Amino acid sequence: MGSCLVSRAVLLLAVLAFGAGPARAAPDFLAPAGRPGPITDKPWPKGKYLVLAYHDIEDGGADQRFLAVRTSALVEQFAWLKDNGYNIIGIDDLIAVQQGRKELPEKAVVLTFDDGYAGFYKRVFPLLKAYHWPALLAPVGEWMDTPAGKKVDFGGLLSPREQFLNWQEIREMSQSGLVEIGAHTYAEHKGMLANPQGNTEPFNVNRTYDARTGRYETAGAFEARVDKDVGLITQRIIQATGKKPRVWVWPYGAASGVTLAVARRHGYQMAMTLDDGLADINRNDNIPRFLIAGNPSLREFAQSVSGVQEKPFVRMVQVDLDYVYDSDPKQMSRNVDLLIQRVADLHANYVFLQAFADPAGDGNIKSVYFPNRWLPVRADLFNRVAWQLQTRGGARVYAWMPVLAFDAPDLPHVLAWNPHTGQGEINPQQYRRLSFFNEDVRKRIIGLYEDLAGHAVFSGILFHDDALLSDFEDASPDALKAYESQGLPPSIGEIRGNPAYMRLWTRFKSQALTGFTMTLLQHVRAIRGPQVESARNIYAEPVLQPDSEEWYAQNLKDFLGTYDWTVPMAMPLMEDVPAGKDLSWLTGLVETIRSNKDGLAHAIIELQTEDWRRHPAKPVADGTLVEWMKRLQGLGAGNYGYYPDDFIEGRPSLEAVRPVFSNRWYPLR
Repeated sequence: MGSCLVSRAVLLLAVLAFGAGPARAAPDFLAPAGRPGPITDKPWPKGKYLVLAYHDIEDGGADQRFLAVRTSALVEQFAWLKDNGYNIIGIDDLIAVQQGRKELPEKAVVLTFDDGYAGFYKRVFPLLKAYHWPALLAPVGEWMDTPAGKKVDFGGLLSPREQFLNWQEIREMSQSGLVEIGAHTYAEHKGMLANPQGNTEPFNVNRTYDARTGRYETAGAFEARVDKDVGLITQRIIQATGKKPRVWVWPYGAASGVTLAVARRHGYQMAMTLDDGLADINRNDNIPRFLIAGNPSLREFAQSVSGVQEKPFVRMVQVDLDYVYDSDPKQMSRNVDLLIQRVADLHANYVFLQAFADPAGDGNIKSVYFPNRWLPVRADLFNRVAWQLQTRGGARVYAWMPVLAFDAPDLPHVLAWNPHTGQGEINPQQYRRLSFFNEDVRKRIIGLYEDLAGHAVFSGILFHDDALLSDFEDASPDALKAYESQGLPPSIGEIRGNPAYMRLWTRFKSQALTGFTMTLLQHVRAIRGPQVESARNIYAEPVLQPDSEEWYAQNLKDFLGTYDWTVPMAMPLMEDVPAGKDLSWLTGLVETIRSNKDGLAHAIIELQTEDWRRHPAKPVADGTLVEWMKRLQGLGAGNYGYYPDDFIEGRPSLEAVRPVFSNRWYPLR
């Protein structure tokens, strides 16, 4: 098998509702004093600041094709920021803080304006002078170079030239000392063909697909194209202002590790996305910005700014791409639409999406769903589905990937020591895994992850539950050499016979596995960008019984301190929990996670929707799944999800699950 915004009022009702069933024990009650208060009442953490991202400013109707805000609304927003103690700072201030020459003020805010609209000179610049506030302006070079009287090609929309700034106006504002000029590419603020299915994705951060030849742009050609574009916009800004630009602003907020490396070579010190949340003074390569769009009312603006620390609960579904795949392209397209509609109906905000193929369900991975240099491609499908889920479904997509369980007969495998023969052999009862202690294995798997990053857009990586080693593994020759380098004897039998050796061996394997996953993440980020997050599955037993780390080489504290998300497999049926004990078992799991500092804030509890003890697997009753979710809510575990979601058959039932999965109301279909 594969691994698998609730309001406080709703949370309280969920707790009170538990007592209805006589067959179930009353759940633990989380007293009001133990519940977190509104995070809006808390000061921003030290070293954090907020970046606001504006686009066009118009006196009239605030055209949302240009993400415009009306001038009157901007005036109200500036006044509100000043009256409520927000401190507007500029790029010079950020650099001074980083160099230790200044302190970051409380409630520090950076103002940014993208694209280079004429409304900035006419409407924003006078306000900045009146308030003596700095701001960042990031124009698109090609649009500024469009001659007077000609239309600007704004992503296929031909727009009047006078809607955009000219270089003379940019020079004047730069010389004022109030306006920092950043870069928004020269000619790559547009879409490009990104896959055989015809999806259009941001040009500046993705390799193009040539429908005529059926080939992708090479990594070298992509980097050369980006380098030319970065060089052009850099020179145009220097020519206009006499100053070297320091801030790179990603079109559409989409980032790339390759493009970021190119920008750094050209002297850029900061890169800004459109991700949510506060920026960190110590992280210049991934600066989030709050997008001001839809011409918000002052109330909406104020709530958004003051509530910037609020994070929505994670509601995750884990999806088998094998369910989407079909040899008939038309049916496969219909399956994609079913999945997107399902995610939208559930209001799932995270999707863990299978990037590998496992139609046999044996966990022995022979092919994948993205172009690569090593394994067969079952279908070039992952990028298509991931992009659709993000743009149409509104979800953050994590590429769900094995760590070791790839089918490669020519490479060394994890071997289990047999105490009867004293020899190492492949355990047929476990995932057939490659030994990551071998250098050729590491290179092959790293290359596969790099190819995934080069051919798809996604928010994170979920490391599969195949990243484990038992208390008899790994007994391969390369593993034994690694143990010896740690002062251990090169004999599993001798290690197992000595408790001190056993403890050292367990910790070394656990940390080595974690280290390998982080190496994979670093290679992904180098290509896809530093914004890519990490998640990893952990079995329930190492959570509940820390001593069982020696059976899995998995450690909850390590996971919580390493990954953005730890994903405990909270699957009572898989763990053979006795009937009627499932809710108390879940309670114990949650409380164990909670006992770690911020444990629940960094954990996504993963439930099961199938009983894999049956052959074939039998769906978990909707009522049971609902009870599990209610128990998690009642315990204050707000981040949860389930595996698998069968969007083809509509299991679990949307009508049953949605009330405990999402607190949004709309008519049922």
